[in-house]
Amino acid sequence: MIDQLTNADSTKNRSWVIGYLSLFTSLSTLLCCALPSLLVLFGLGASVASFLSFMPWLVTLSHHKAWVFAISGSLILLGFVNTHAIAPRLKRGGDVCAADDLSCDHATKFSRYVLWISAAIYIIGFFTACLLGPILSWMDRA
Repeated sequence: MIDQLTNADSTKNRSWVIGYLSLFTSLSTLLCCALPSLLVLFGLGASVASFLSFMPWLVTLSHHKAWVFAISGSLILLGFVNTHAIAPRLKRGGDVCAADDLSCDHATKFSRYVLWISAAIYIIGFFTACLLGPILSWMDRA
């Protein structure tokens, strides 16, 4: 019995960590790569310059955007696996929440919202940082 409680606690902690890491990394992809590109696209280059002078570490982060996007995508994918495959099995087994626990249902819904928001931010950032430039240069050549 004690072993099951310890296993459930470690699974909850792991789930919490994966969720917040995926949100943090998707926001970092937005800040380092997508937001500056989008601002320049709209003609707000001075805003980008002041933004980068306020946070100069973003330049270093943008030099390694392949790693940033790979790690972010992996963590978001792990979040989806955890939320949609692992957590429901644990809930059915009764290892995590009681059947009539409403707070667990609210936390699950909130986690899913945060995960989908992270995925949307990631997709927007990936499109802006990696795909928009080649698409615009292709359209410019045509």
